[in-house]
Amino acid sequence: MTGRPVVEPTTAPLTGRLGRNPAAVLHEHVLAPQFRFEVDHLLGWYRLVERVLLAEYARMKLVTEAEAASIAELLDEATADRITADPAANLSDICLALEQHVLAGLPAVPPAWHVDRSRNDIQATAQLLYARGELLDIAGALLEVARGAWHRAGAVAHLPMPGYTHLQAAQVITPGFFLTALVEHCLRTLRRLVVTYDEVNLSPLGAGAMSGQELPWDRDRMALLLGCAGPQSHALTAVASRAWALEIAGELSHFGVGLSRFVTDLMAWASSAYGFVELPDELAGISAAMPQKKNYPVLERIRGRTAHLTSLALDLGIGQRATPYSNMVEVSKEAGSHLHDLFRSARGVLALLQAVLENLRWRPERMRAACDREFLGGFTLANRLTLDKGVPWRTAQVVVGRYVSAKLAIGDPLDRPDPPLLARLAAAAGHPVTEPEPLLRGLDSDGQLSVKCSAGSAHPDRVRDLLERQDGALGRLARELGRRRTTVDSAIRDVQALFAAPPPAPTREASPSPAAERGTAS
Repeated sequence: MTGRPVVEPTTAPLTGRLGRNPAAVLHEHVLAPQFRFEVDHLLGWYRLVERVLLAEYARMKLVTEAEAASIAELLDEATADRITADPAANLSDICLALEQHVLAGLPAVPPAWHVDRSRNDIQATAQLLYARGELLDIAGALLEVARGAWHRAGAVAHLPMPGYTHLQAAQVITPGFFLTALVEHCLRTLRRLVVTYDEVNLSPLGAGAMSGQELPWDRDRMALLLGCAGPQSHALTAVASRAWALEIAGELSHFGVGLSRFVTDLMAWASSAYGFVELPDELAGISAAMPQKKNYPVLERIRGRTAHLTSLALDLGIGQRATPYSNMVEVSKEAGSHLHDLFRSARGVLALLQAVLENLRWRPERMRAACDREFLGGFTLANRLTLDKGVPWRTAQVVVGRYVSAKLAIGDPLDRPDPPLLARLAAAAGHPVTEPEPLLRGLDSDGQLSVKCSAGSAHPDRVRDLLERQDGALGRLARELGRRRTTVDSAIRDVQALFAAPPPAPTREASPSPAAERGTAS
């Protein structure tokens, strides 16, 4: 590259097409807020992308190693306190601001630096890398929530409590059974987030404005340097699509919908009507008017924020629909303007949920009393009438229903067996039953747990079996996420090492003696 002419830095306009800078209203309401967001959240990714592009310029011999090193040093100095939105100097655009920052610091500008490139794929890449990092962070937080629920479940897998269908007490379950269902929900989301990560982790860089580029950019190498699995295979898709945003948001929305239902149960069970669970004072609130109350607004906050996950995901979709399939500010920036809010809401939901799970205290006496008030062994009794006495299934259902109705009518406690009553009702249905006493044994809360034997049931042993499998699944997902994070971190370190000045060789005086290195006296 010797003898190549250089271009001195200049304050010449950034465009020859427009004669005026952006209007004040455009700067105030659009460009400056966008600039601030990108400086706060994307600047590091823009600098990383610039370094990767710089490496390609060096590979193609369009800049020298020395020039690349100078540019890389100036890029590192382009920190948030030194990059500002300026309608005159950089059109309030972060890519142009980085360019101007570097140009101002170079004694001579390599003419080919910035040749054959577009902001379109650079912006798409920086946005994707930002979202990829958020996805990993959120998946990590979700993994911790799942672990928190998993740890609590084993200790309460034997405590009977009512399970509800149609808001009515239905069968006996346990808090451990409930919490393992929450773990399953987290596992499902984690598996889908890993798949989503792999699906979206394709680099747009090198796609150019929309139809590709004219220099032989090594898109595979650039993708590898960014920690991506490879380049996005189609140039137009790379810059036009923000499907990755919809996919990430969709998974978070799905998680939020399911989580809101789990939290709804906790809200009911923490109410004075149930009193099954309670939280410590530091996670509680009060009523300013009714001093006797202890409220749990933290649960309301969690459920309320899960709605944001759905509404913001919907916002992303509405913002993209009916737009041309090309690079559009409407899609690349406006439609994704609340993506950060989505990530922030997800992190908040998970942090609050983790605090609740760590401090949730179950009240076994209240849960057992609620079980005893109901006749939750009706399903078991109907099964026994059919299997042990040959009563047809539907008839057995009718007999048990009449048995419960009769006891309620006379005010007899439902947990007090009445074999003669059962025998009379069975005979009236055309199926005399001898020795009805054994049919009514073991219908209490503990007995209802022990009769369940199928995999995934509320039986404490089956819950522990599930916990063992969930432990393995959580471990595998932790390793999967760890490998992906390691790949990204390693790529970032490799890019940062490009064009780094080698450490100075130690002088003779500064070199430690062999004896000193061994820790002995000279």
